Amino acid sequence: PGTAVNQASNHKSLGGGVKRMNKRAGTAAPRRTLPGVGFYLGLCAGIGAVILGTVKMAYALSAQIPLYNTVTGAPLDLSESYEEGRDTAAVREFLATGMNIYNEDPEFLPQGEVSYATACSGCHGHYAEGKLGPGLNDDYWTYPENDTDEGLFRTIFGGAKGMMGPQYAALTLDEMLLTMAWVRHLYTGPADTAYWLTPEQRKNFKPYVLEGH
Repeated sequence: PGTAVNQASNHKSLGGGVKRMNKRAGTAAPRRTLPGVGFYLGLCAGIGAVILGTVKMAYALSAQIPLYNTVTGAPLDLSESYEEGRDTAAVREFLATGMNIYNEDPEFLPQGEVSYATACSGCHGHYAEGKLGPGLNDDYWTYPENDTDEGLFRTIFGGAKGMMGPQYAALTLDEMLLTMAWVRHLYTGPADTAYWLTPEQRKNFKPYVLEGH
């Protein structure tokens, strides 16, 4: 009998211990598994790439020349332009100095001709002689500032009055410079009013002449 009582007592005690263990297991907080080192390295790399991209874009779009709307005078927001074509050598040079390195460069003039034909010729004529919009191939400018490349860029990017809307939704920044170079190539006025030309280019300047004329 003593043995039976002891066994029962031990069984009861053991059972209570099991219940207490189960109770603790049921209320214990789930064990969390921390991400590995690779996860944090990947996260840091991703954040770094975003920061670098943002800094690079801000640098590429920082202009040292005055950029404002031709009509209203409001500042132009270059971030509205396409991301493609922002970070070219020509765009960087233009935003820093106002000089369009595509001017009279035979390597790039054909690209400018295509851009102009696509985006501009419908209103300004195939040879920039004027059509629905004003002519662009002589030394009379509806907006006088357009006799400089900075001024012409402002009008193309931000638009003007009438049907001339902003072109940042149609052309990249690089395409705008290519188009401007073609417009300048079509110029029929005198060299002394071609302010966009370098001194060397001005010495060799010849007004554009239509084929067959």
